[in-house]
Amino acid sequence: MSDVKFFSGENIPLEMHKVRMVQRVYLLPIEERAKRMAEAGYNTFLLRNKDIFLDMLTDSGVNAMSENQYAAMLQADDSYAGSETFYRLESVLQDMFNMEYFLPAHQGRACEHILSRLLVTPGSTAIMNYHFTTTKAHICTLGGQIEEIIIDEGLEINSELAFKGNLDINKLNEAIARLGRENICFVRIEAGTNLVGGQPVSMQNMREVSKICRAEGLTLVYDASLLSDNLYFIKKRDGEFKDKEIIDITREIGSLMDIIYFSARKLGAARGGGILTSNKEMFLQMREMVPLYEGFLTYGGMSVREMEAMAIGLQESLDIDIISQTPIFVEVLCRELLTKGVPVVTPPGGLGCHIDARAFCSHLSQEQYPAGALAAAFFLASGVRGMERGTLSEQRNPDGSETLAHMELLRLAFPKRVFTLSQVRYVADRLAWLYENRELIGGLIFEEEPRVLRFFFGRLKTDGNWPEKLIKKFRADFGESL
Repeated sequence: MSDVKFFSGENIPLEMHKVRMVQRVYLLPIEERAKRMAEAGYNTFLLRNKDIFLDMLTDSGVNAMSENQYAAMLQADDSYAGSETFYRLESVLQDMFNMEYFLPAHQGRACEHILSRLLVTPGSTAIMNYHFTTTKAHICTLGGQIEEIIIDEGLEINSELAFKGNLDINKLNEAIARLGRENICFVRIEAGTNLVGGQPVSMQNMREVSKICRAEGLTLVYDASLLSDNLYFIKKRDGEFKDKEIIDITREIGSLMDIIYFSARKLGAARGGGILTSNKEMFLQMREMVPLYEGFLTYGGMSVREMEAMAIGLQESLDIDIISQTPIFVEVLCRELLTKGVPVVTPPGGLGCHIDARAFCSHLSQEQYPAGALAAAFFLASGVRGMERGTLSEQRNPDGSETLAHMELLRLAFPKRVFTLSQVRYVADRLAWLYENRELIGGLIFEEEPRVLRFFFGRLKTDGNWPEKLIKKFRADFGESL
């Protein structure tokens, strides 16, 4: 298996693919960008794609598929029941994780819905390294609650620790003793902590958590949506796995977990999702829910063409030349930003480059949504759409007060095999300019605030006329340049 390849020293990654189809993008003038941002209620989720230059909102469902994935789509079996496409996908997943049963679902949050209905009871607690927005919403909607026990370093912006996503073993033992195992609905490991910088989880930590869960009779659930990045980091950062095949790593993970679920919009570079287990009783209980909520058992709400593409994408996620591309591009952007003084989460994780909005906008309070304000300001300055991952992504407490996030981050996601190095450098250049002019960024105020998952479709307004001031400074510095 080949090592990651660079040229001109250690800092310039060599793409191990070539581009054979392109999509045109447009860069609107800053005045037009400001108009579109206001129309979207200063929520980057509500921007229209035609108005965006580079879309770094997410890596979910927007990855570039390979030629083999497109070719596989032509052999899809459209049968409603008993589709051969399903059995091909099932076989790939069984081989990959060495788990017996597979249930399809249309995407990751659909898997969370089924798992929550299976495991969550009112008053129960789900323990996890860190929550994801939809995971938390499903659990809380059913009357459960969450407890996060990520290691302390996982909530530090800057660290040299290789696996900041690890669960704290002492905190896990304490939580079990305090809550009582009968009151814990499940323990969840997220491979690559989405909300706190895409930081990976070590194999040793998974082994320790699995041992405790089996001794205590607790169900251990693994969110494998960001698995490909985590596999890369295990192979690169853990000497035990330097010379091991990636499929040996995935099979060991499968041996440690009771349930694995994933979004193929991330893992597999297609669209869809699924649940794996070797527990027959759990499988039979979940099987009843798939036709009710998703579709028949051999398509689960997915297009069979996407299932064929997913099967190939999953096999490709076992190739280091393929899964290395996102992490090394994230690292290149993070390192370049650090040289320009822009505060970012370190070490660079998977999924995307995470900007420390609290340090970037230190003049703003968390109640002013600094990560959301930075996302809006960066779109004005660059035409690049990022995602707020901070207090705005939380939801209010029952008394109406804010749940202040542990971190205020602007996430600039890297869809697989989508961006060029010059585009990455453009992002760094415009972020550096914005950082030099960061005092011009003001806060945001909700105008329309949904009760659940407000970051998806809530609308905000600016606290003052700071976008106009930012535009004036931009034109003074760049003239008629876009």
